[in-house]
Amino acid sequence: MSAAVRLLILGTGGMANRHAMEFATNSDVQLVGAVDVDIAKVRGFALRHDIATSFTSLDEAIEWGEFDAVANVTPDRIHYPTTLQLLAAGKHVFCEKPLAETYERADEMARRAEESGLINMVNLTYRNVAPVQRARQMVLAGEIGRIRHIEASYLQSWLVSKAWGDWATEDQWLWRLSTKHGSNGVLGDVGIHILDFAGYGAATEVDRIFARLKTFEKAPGNRIRDYDLDANDSFTMTAEFSNGAMGVIHATRWATGHLNELRLRMHGEKGALEVVHTPTGNALRACLGDDVEKGQWQDLDAGTTATNYQRFIEAIREQQNREPSFRHAANLQKVLDIAMMTEVERREYAVAEPVAVPQIKLISG
Repeated sequence: MSAAVRLLILGTGGMANRHAMEFATNSDVQLVGAVDVDIAKVRGFALRHDIATSFTSLDEAIEWGEFDAVANVTPDRIHYPTTLQLLAAGKHVFCEKPLAETYERADEMARRAEESGLINMVNLTYRNVAPVQRARQMVLAGEIGRIRHIEASYLQSWLVSKAWGDWATEDQWLWRLSTKHGSNGVLGDVGIHILDFAGYGAATEVDRIFARLKTFEKAPGNRIRDYDLDANDSFTMTAEFSNGAMGVIHATRWATGHLNELRLRMHGEKGALEVVHTPTGNALRACLGDDVEKGQWQDLDAGTTATNYQRFIEAIREQQNREPSFRHAANLQKVLDIAMMTEVERREYAVAEPVAVPQIKLISG
């Protein structure tokens, strides 16, 4: 492919601005269209990002057809129908996470994408963190030996801080707290990120898990306007990994003092690694060689890495799919679905077991 990839932005909310800005910096991309049901919103977005054509329905955009690929930045519950429609129209898709609300739907999306031969990627944004890429390389090279223990956390504080806005008055936050508005809570929203961060960095996958979910009281009756605030706010998970390691994974929106922090620690027979990502920067630390005996850590230079946005366009130009693919995201969704099952049944599950997510009676506190 010699000409620039013609890209359509589907959905023009907050994250869509990031997509537009990232893709606009790539000389191999031409932003040709934008879609949103809100005509004022889509026209403002198109004007802001110098996009010539805008639509208020995906049907209209597909009928127009003058695009090669789509960044699907719609709300979580809209990913499934719109992505299937785009694949049927022969368009490459770069989808926001989670791929779908359930494994059943995510699996169907992955199968359809695989059958189509089209490029499909999910924007697991923390693949863009250079330290986790460098850590994975070190793990695969055997620099810390066989990993025995993994610790991973994703800490946010927007339920106790207004640094990102007032969640109690803004719809962009309230929907994330309401299951009827398509949210699977912190587990569905950032759980997929920390599972990917841990599994990718440690070059392994989850085999067995046991999880607990909890929803805290946030308003009288846990309700604001038409939002029932019933989605989980925190989760903890114990896991066994395919590389033999044991691990603990947890996430919360109540992490006072931590605006948006991901942390991964991997302890091996020969050494250990720690990856930290915060809004102000990233870090990679290692305890290797003689430092193991002293318990001393050294900062490492992780270099730079290509972004998911860049990898997606490269994949289209090379006609070779790259990770993180729909299949990978579907497999992560299966772990999340099983986590919900373990909450209800209070037993450990193997990821290889069938998934049939039941209705969950949330625990409030």
